[in-house]
Amino acid sequence: MSLRPYLALGAVAAALAGCATTQPLPPTEVIRYHLDRPIARGTIAVQPLDASNASIEFKTYAAAVEGELLKAGYSLPAQGARPDYVATVNFTRTTQEGPPRPSPFSIGIGGGSFSGGRRGGVGLGGGIGFPIGKSRPTNLLVAELAVTIKDARDQSPVWEGRAQGISDIKRADEQAPRLAHALFTGFPGESGRTIEVR
Repeated sequence: MSLRPYLALGAVAAALAGCATTQPLPPTEVIRYHLDRPIARGTIAVQPLDASNASIEFKTYAAAVEGELLKAGYSLPAQGARPDYVATVNFTRTTQEGPPRPSPFSIGIGGGSFSGGRRGGVGLGGGIGFPIGKSRPTNLLVAELAVTIKDARDQSPVWEGRAQGISDIKRADEQAPRLAHALFTGFPGESGRTIEVR
């Protein structure tokens, strides 16, 4: 049984135009679902949604989620002990072409100056720059992190959430902690409401 009939985040196309390496990243879009009642804390284990996933990428996202859960008041179970809760983690990462970057090369044409006349001089000056070569597209990383917290006794979900964000591909290493932090901001959050977290 799921806490949500349908979970979808809004389009991020409008944010793509403002995403560049030297600019602040667009906000992360977050939505959470729960039963609108206090969520008890206890021990929790982080697991992949796909049990066969043991990739380095998963470990990066799992570590970010685990860190946020510890901040939210959960603790890790003792070795060999059954946890009170299980947090399943799933993520997707895709790349797409964003707005073009300006050409890194340009030339400038500077103006000159002259003076004349008996009573003084007149100065003229200026400069015009021209880009050389074609502009290059920005490579963007679109990532989504989904987490479900279940009661370990009967596997019933008590909380679900998703966070979606975009960044320049050169800042890919920032994406996992950024999404996890946004997802657990104000945990458990307002159920069913989409928010933006910067």
